[in-house]
Amino acid sequence: MDIDRFKQQHVEILRGIAQLREWAHGGITRNAAEIVRGIADLSAVVKLHLAIEDRILYPALQASQDSLLVQMGRAYQEDMKGIANAYIAFARRWNSSAAVAEKAEQFRAEANQVLKTLHQRMQKENKEFYPAIEAF
Repeated sequence: MDIDRFKQQHVEILRGIAQLREWAHGGITRNAAEIVRGIADLSAVVKLHLAIEDRILYPALQASQDSLLVQMGRAYQEDMKGIANAYIAFARRWNSSAAVAEKAEQFRAEANQVLKTLHQRMQKENKEFYPAIEAF
């Protein structure tokens, strides 16, 4: 299975997370407008990635003759539901530069938690999930 598109989206997601961190370290209040645009840009990639996984990747894995891939696909899909829901709620909550600027520390705390979880998931997929798929 060719998963290059998924891998490229991971690069874009990780790049978006890194950019958000950079803006936050430079001052949340000062960079609130950039942060909000960055969240919107990141959300577009995350939502596309999730949709393609749900429509193409996970169904293909469920149809696999390899029981390990079937189980792994189910586990990854189930685990991603919570991560995706948390990210989408985060993106909706912080869609205004005024809100980000006014509640900078709350934004920082939520961003640290949600983006760290998303980052860890991308790394796990890159190190474990995608190599398993490519080996099949």
